[in-house]
Amino acid sequence: MPKRAAAPVDEPLGPFNALPTGLHHHLRPFFADITEEVVRAIRTEIPEYARPADDTYMQGVHRGVDHALQGFLERMAEPDTDWAPVKATYQRIGRGEAEEGRSLDSFQSALRLGARVTWRRVNALVDADLLPRNVLAAFGEALFLYLDEMAAATTAGYTQARLHAAGELQQRRTRLFDLLTADPPASAEAIAELARSARWPLPRAVAVVAIDNCPQAGVQPIVAPEFLARFDIQPAVLVVPDPEGPGRARAVAGALHGRRAAMGPTVALQEGARSLRWASEALDLARRGVLPGPEMVRCQDHLAALLLLRDDALIDAMAQHRLRPLEQVRPPQRERLAETLLSWLQCGHNASEVAVRLAVHPQTVRYRMRQLDELFGSRLHDPAAQFEMQLALRALELRRAATGAGAG
Repeated sequence: MPKRAAAPVDEPLGPFNALPTGLHHHLRPFFADITEEVVRAIRTEIPEYARPADDTYMQGVHRGVDHALQGFLERMAEPDTDWAPVKATYQRIGRGEAEEGRSLDSFQSALRLGARVTWRRVNALVDADLLPRNVLAAFGEALFLYLDEMAAATTAGYTQARLHAAGELQQRRTRLFDLLTADPPASAEAIAELARSARWPLPRAVAVVAIDNCPQAGVQPIVAPEFLARFDIQPAVLVVPDPEGPGRARAVAGALHGRRAAMGPTVALQEGARSLRWASEALDLARRGVLPGPEMVRCQDHLAALLLLRDDALIDAMAQHRLRPLEQVRPPQRERLAETLLSWLQCGHNASEVAVRLAVHPQTVRYRMRQLDELFGSRLHDPAAQFEMQLALRALELRRAATGAGAG
């Protein structure tokens, strides 16, 4: 059994070029039995492939083993044979494993097991003097090189398929995000259908969180898979399913990583746009210092502020219409009178309660109220005017608090 011309074993084809010429002819008659033994070993030792009742599946396993061993014989016969078609075959196998939702662990185990059985059987042939002993070293190197190439091709196909699937899944989740926050809203049927394809369990309700984008460019937080997130828009947005559920608050806090954020109200699936709108408005108020930070602001805790501060021009117009008499006094006195008027309206016209709230003497409150009565006249006792005065004064108070916080 003559040897081929020697080739360095560190070259890609070195082990195959080092095999004796014609070795594949001597081995071919034994490979049918080796194939059967490899299949039995795989069925016995790897649970994933132990499906004796599934003839179709087992036939597929048998074809796969036979294909691998015949390919090895062909490689032995012609080391310079184009590897690309075989490589493509194992890449397809890897993609198939990924598409079936399996890991590669079982397949890689089957490859290693097949190589061990083949090596053991060839050793037995040598021990029986059916093959010369000097073939073992080159055969072993060629066998395990072939194993490495099959494993690498399978892994490449598997990884490619997983990345492709992840990209498609992310695209579906992005479209689902858009549907949930669409205005006008999408249909319940469209949301349900896309949620299924995006592998997103359909919740009963959602809340939308508006988030200040991460200051570090290109950094996107990792969020729990049950959340739908967009960090490529401003503000960043998180759709939280069933926000009142157990553990949700902790999961949301983990996704925020300490960044300023506001959570909109809990709404039905088709009303995500409203939750997002309120969350965005609340986030803007938090940035301005009107609403407290840096913890996440919940819209449901600040409904009055959201209502009062939705339109600055409208507030100014109401203040100009209802509080113009205060412009007749100097600023320091104007502020004291405005503070007293707001407390008086909030305390149901009870001077004693106003005095406690402002930490002044009741007589001081009565004195200020006489001044206000002179300024406003009958309007001070008109219920409709009182209501709008209170709204305007409270809105201006919130604004001043924000300005003070910003100045500080």
